[in-house]
Order: sequence, then structure tokens, then C-alpha cells
Amino acid sequence: MYISALLKINIMMEQTIAEYDSIIKNCKDIFAKKMKDYGSAWRILRISSLTDQIFIKAQRIRSIEQKGYQKIEEGTKNEFIGIVNYAIIGLIQLDLGVSEQSEELDYNNVINQFDQHVNIAKELMLAKNHDYGEAWRDMRVSSLTDLILQKLLRVKQIEDNKGSTLISEGVDANYLDMLNYAVFALIKLN
Repeated sequence: MYISALLKINIMMEQTIAEYDSIIKNCKDIFAKKMKDYGSAWRILRISSLTDQIFIKAQRIRSIEQKGYQKIEEGTKNEFIGIVNYAIIGLIQLDLGVSEQSEELDYNNVINQFDQHVNIAKELMLAKNHDYGEAWRDMRVSSLTDLILQKLLRVKQIEDNKGSTLISEGVDANYLDMLNYAVFALIKLN
């Protein structure tokens, strides 16, 4: 019985990894195409502006979830993809610092940084998923939306405190969690 349970857990983890990778591949494809279209114009955005961009997307998702319909054709999947990509942009900005001018970054360098942050997020997801036993699979998408909004409010407070925390994780850890919650939501929506 114990071996059967372990086998089931391993199968679920393999499924999660495959689904996670598929969602990230789609997000990266969109990110890469936008990099080709717009370059790295986002370099001028301060962390607080990126937090607000994610907030706008999460708030729209929640509004659509509560109303049950939308007036703009673009659906919640695109908003969750935006959350993933803006979270990664935020993590890159935290590494590089904000540019005072629109400096163009090398495309391949940015894609490598994208991959590095995805790998960190995926390792975090795997560790938490191991400990929580795939609990996210039993959650509602609306709960994942609320968790993203909660993380955003935490980040806003940290930003208001000039990055200082007494006991809590920093902005980067919250961005990683938002990224992973958005991927979980996209898996569930598929």
C-alpha cells in the first residue's frame, strides 16, 4: 500500500512538472516575441510600477471571476500569463537595478535571465509541492487569484517600508510565489 501511494505521488509530480514546463514554454514564447517587438523598454519601470502592473492584471482576473463575464475579449488566461512574465521582469529588475534611461539589453542575455528565474521558481515549486502534497490541485482558481493579490499587498507594504522587513521574506520571494500561483492557475484553466 505504501509503495502504491509513493508511486501515485511520483506520477503526480511528473505530471505537474510536464504541465509546469508546458505553461512556462508558452509564457516564454510570448515574452520572447514581445522582446522582439518592444525590446527591453521595461527596463525603465521601477519595481513598484511592476508590482502595480501585476496588481492590475490580478484585479482584472478577480473582477471577471466575481462578475462572471468580461467586456474586453482578452480572457483571464492572458492575464495569468502576464503575471508570470511581469514577475520574471520584476526579478530581473531586482537583479540588475532599474535603468534611468531605456537601455537596450541583449536579447539572448534577457532570455537566459528569464530561464534562470524560471529555474529558481520551478525548484521552489517542487520543494513546496513536495511538502504540501499537490494541495494546489484541490484549490479553486479564484483562491489562487486571491493569494496573488495578497502577495501583491505584501509587496506594496515592503516597498512602502523601503524594502525593509523584520521577519518576512522579501519582494523576490513574493514574486516567485506569484509566478508559481499564476502557473498553477493556468494549469487548472487548461
